Amino acid sequence: MTSPPRGADRRPNGLAGQTSPYLLQHLYNPVDWQPWGAAALARSRDEDKPIFLSIGYAACHWCHVMERESFENPVIAGLLNAHFVPIKVDREERPDLDEIYMKAVQLLTGQGGWPLSVFLTPELCPFLGGTYFPPDDRHGRPGFAALLEGVARAWVASRSAVDRTAEQLSRELERIDAAPARAAGADRPGLRESARAAAELARRFDPRWGGFGGAPKFPPDGGLALLLREHVRRGERVPLEMAERTLDAMALGGMYDHFGGGFARYSVDERWLVPHFEKMLYNQALLVPLYADGWLVTGKPLYRRVVSQTLEFVRRELTDAGGGFYSSLDADSAGEEGLFYVWTPDEIDEVLGPAAGSLVRDLYDLSLAPNFEGRSIPNLLGGSLAERAAERGITEEELDLRLDPLRARLLEARGRRDRPATDDKILTAWNGLMISACCRAFQTFGSSDALAMGRGAAAFVLEKLVRKGRLLASHRAGQSRLNAYLDDHAFLARGLLDLYESDFDPRWLLAAEGLAETMVAHFEDRDAGGFFFTSDDHEPLLTRSRSLHDGALPAGAGVGAELLLRLAVHLDRADFRRVAERTLAAGQPLVSRVPAAYPSLLLAAELAEAPPLEVALVGPAEQAASREFLRVVRGRLRLSPVVQLGEPSAADGRLALLRGKSALEGRPTAYVCQNYACQSPVTDAASLALRLGDPDIPHRGPAES
Repeated sequence: MTSPPRGADRRPNGLAGQTSPYLLQHLYNPVDWQPWGAAALARSRDEDKPIFLSIGYAACHWCHVMERESFENPVIAGLLNAHFVPIKVDREERPDLDEIYMKAVQLLTGQGGWPLSVFLTPELCPFLGGTYFPPDDRHGRPGFAALLEGVARAWVASRSAVDRTAEQLSRELERIDAAPARAAGADRPGLRESARAAAELARRFDPRWGGFGGAPKFPPDGGLALLLREHVRRGERVPLEMAERTLDAMALGGMYDHFGGGFARYSVDERWLVPHFEKMLYNQALLVPLYADGWLVTGKPLYRRVVSQTLEFVRRELTDAGGGFYSSLDADSAGEEGLFYVWTPDEIDEVLGPAAGSLVRDLYDLSLAPNFEGRSIPNLLGGSLAERAAERGITEEELDLRLDPLRARLLEARGRRDRPATDDKILTAWNGLMISACCRAFQTFGSSDALAMGRGAAAFVLEKLVRKGRLLASHRAGQSRLNAYLDDHAFLARGLLDLYESDFDPRWLLAAEGLAETMVAHFEDRDAGGFFFTSDDHEPLLTRSRSLHDGALPAGAGVGAELLLRLAVHLDRADFRRVAERTLAAGQPLVSRVPAAYPSLLLAAELAEAPPLEVALVGPAEQAASREFLRVVRGRLRLSPVVQLGEPSAADGRLALLRGKSALEGRPTAYVCQNYACQSPVTDAASLALRLGDPDIPHRGPAES
């Protein structure tokens, strides 16, 4: 990755010593790239040169294209080196910079994406930008060389106009990042806004292919979670039908890797057939809990299979020997997007032989006309395994068992191809999301492997990414670096809380509490409520962002509010609840306008409006009766029950739900409470099910916990 091109006498540029795989991909460009930092920013001021800021990530296809076409071009490199201070940034390491300058480009052009290309004044104010620029005029886009020449001329000949544009754009960014004004007495959002969000999603729903809107289609994880909650709360079929149709379509289409497990980042078409082939850790982390929840509601074997195969993909290809999770796999291999994942009929038969090959080709759409650049993406859009099994007079499980060794052989053969590059940096925020996903899989299916994965990642992050009591954002090549952001604290703390509710080891709960305290101390907006994305001791930037809406990732403010509300119950922390309620009230003006854009805040709002059930299980976790209690609690999709299991003395009596409770006649005993007011305790699973509102013990749930 960091070797100079063959046949070229190249010296490394200013990116030498960086650890980000994305930055190291550009180490031998003739462009004199600098990392973002004091030295590069001072050079811009001292030489009075504009900054050319290029932001991307290692798995980005169009980032690779722009590097080959422009950053390896000696003429373009000469222009950048002569007239600009070129700075290269990994958006995954520096989401703070990406957030600010993506907003700027969206204001300038009406769209965004990566590579993000922005021109800044020495004061870090943007004045021009875009995404991918070809080297010369094509596809309706201006050529990059001509653009650089034009900007260089304007910097000298029209400096006052450039400065005015930069000042106006910076003021607009400050306005966007300011706290939204609240009307006097404005309440926080609640169940009413959740219902409005579901109605809004229904208006945009694609009844044929699932999802919302047209191509390209990104996995709508927040929207689907909201719809499943609406179904559980109200018992309405329409939200479930929208969620189920979309979950089916994503799992059957080519966006899902049918031979290796895991999801690509998005589909370029409306059918979910042709993916943008990069595979990101966060997609796996956000979709695994959705499919687990979908299984709890529907019992579909497809959903359980997706969870199992996706976790196996993460374990096999995105897990460090130390337990942390890597960031992504590239979209490209051997210089072509998606080449690693597509097949011809002859390749299938060569691996499996004609008979087994015919079965796989028929099922996975590999026998007919190619569906991607002369080759085919495996998919089940022509019929799910359940439908194809019924045609053969067997069960879905029987067909899946027959296919399992065939898929394994194809995966082994695929592994001998040129592999996509792995971005092996370990991001605290994304690891937090994946820990939560592992916990959901364990709680739903009883997968001990999933629990082990979550524990391993938690131990890795707490050991490697904490320095002098403060969290760091990124780890690679033995180095941990960069001040952690809001997302790092909120996502990791929630993951640790989910881990506590999986194995009931109090150390995870107390570690989550410590992170929450740091989050409140250094990120809370004490004037307007809510959270800033960067801490109060972060390096100075153009603005201090405070995004509340969900994007590719859930909003840190929403996850943080949910975390605080749950911890408030676990640890009897009224101060945490007050901060969460202030966060929700701060978001009310925005949520009330477009509620479907804020599913994370709406989840937290539901917890605030309808306090969760509190389930205290007194007794040893290893006893069969305790495990049966957990099977009852976890066997249905519920609206965030808070569960503690152990002895009342656990964690020195700090666990509020267990405090003052005892086992009846020495037997494991369950208490169901709300606002710490408890019903009479019970000692058998059937009685607990009745306390939870279930007429029968659930038929689904982990056999072993």
